[in-house]
Amino acid sequence: QVHLVESGGGLVQAGGSLRLSCAASGTIFSLIASGWYRQAPGKQRELVALISNGGINVVDSVKGRFTISRDNARNTVYLEMNSLKPEDTAVYFCYAFAVPLINEKARAYWGQGTQVTVSS
Repeated sequence: QVHLVESGGGLVQAGGSLRLSCAASGTIFSLIASGWYRQAPGKQRELVALISNGGINVVDSVKGRFTISRDNARNTVYLEMNSLKPEDTAVYFCYAFAVPLINEKARAYWGQGTQVTVSS
């Protein structure tokens, strides 16, 4: 089983910065992709940024402001968020697509979510 634990959310003023971290623990045979989604009140969960061996995908609304990175040795993915806007307010969920054990199929894993609130 793969467990994802997020940290780094909080309350910040518009224009401020936050750094989210997500550490993966448990049995991981192969980590295919990891990243962040977010869900604002009344809205669907949306992809924010994803990193894999194929590259990095970042949603247009955060390009130039958010940076995703991964420390493979620590199985940790980060989201550096700068120039935050009130519309970035949401619960941010860590996501991983991984093969837990050899000969098993890859599946998606989710963290519990961390609240990011940006005040105007």
